[in-house]
Amino acid sequence: MIDLESKDYVVIVQCHIVKERCSGYHCEKTFHERTGGFAGYPKDKAYRTIYLTCGGCCGRAIHRKLSNLTRQIKKEEGITKNRIVVQLSSCITKDNFHAPPCPHLEYLKTLIARFGLDVCEDTYIDEKSEKRRKEGLYSNGS
Repeated sequence: MIDLESKDYVVIVQCHIVKERCSGYHCEKTFHERTGGFAGYPKDKAYRTIYLTCGGCCGRAIHRKLSNLTRQIKKEEGITKNRIVVQLSSCITKDNFHAPPCPHLEYLKTLIARFGLDVCEDTYIDEKSEKRRKEGLYSNGS
């Protein structure tokens, strides 16, 4: 279990392809309401956030982006990796109206783990998509 209380910085990673049409509004709203995939985050704690895309298939750009971020944030603000958590958005982790789960999901997790960063899954959980998962129209993302 990840101690989200000890984190100060949340890196929300969204699918590059989905981000071409999605503003990220629901992910941002869900974070601030601490619902969906963010329900485990303390409501009374202020977090810094940054929204990145994976960079496109196969997601390898996330390695370069996280390398830059972790280097810069440590240099500029002294924030170490143990205070950062990466949250993979639902458009990457779940079957939904955008697409099936990312075919490179495990690879993304491997790239993130190489930095020693904690990873959480899911952001906005759409009610219609959840209903479709229960009906068997979408897979459960596992």
